[in-house]
Amino acid sequence: QVQLVESGGDLVQAGGSLRLSCAASGIIFSIANMGWYRQAPGKQRDLVASITSSGRTTYADSVKDRFTISRDNAKSTVYLQMNSLKPEDTGVYYCNTILRSQYFWGQGTQVTVSS
Repeated sequence: QVQLVESGGDLVQAGGSLRLSCAASGIIFSIANMGWYRQAPGKQRDLVASITSSGRTTYADSVKDRFTISRDNAKSTVYLQMNSLKPEDTGVYYCNTILRSQYFWGQGTQVTVSS
């Protein structure tokens, strides 16, 4: 079965950096499109960044020029490098993939940015 396991969340001061990782199993990772979503307290889950199987990336306007999504197909892992973090980046970050129109999610990793 499909499994996505996130790690790397932490408490960090504004201006700091974190790198999130998502290890995938149960899928042919090299052909999977992957995404990172963020859910702030009391808000909906929103797409932060995505990367296609060919490496094309997209970003939410709020994180452009600060966050970088990347993938390592040999490790079946997708990363989210987050720089210049702001308090509004606080939330639970979820890894995502879509297989045969079905959404799969990890358990999430908490990122808290203090001001």
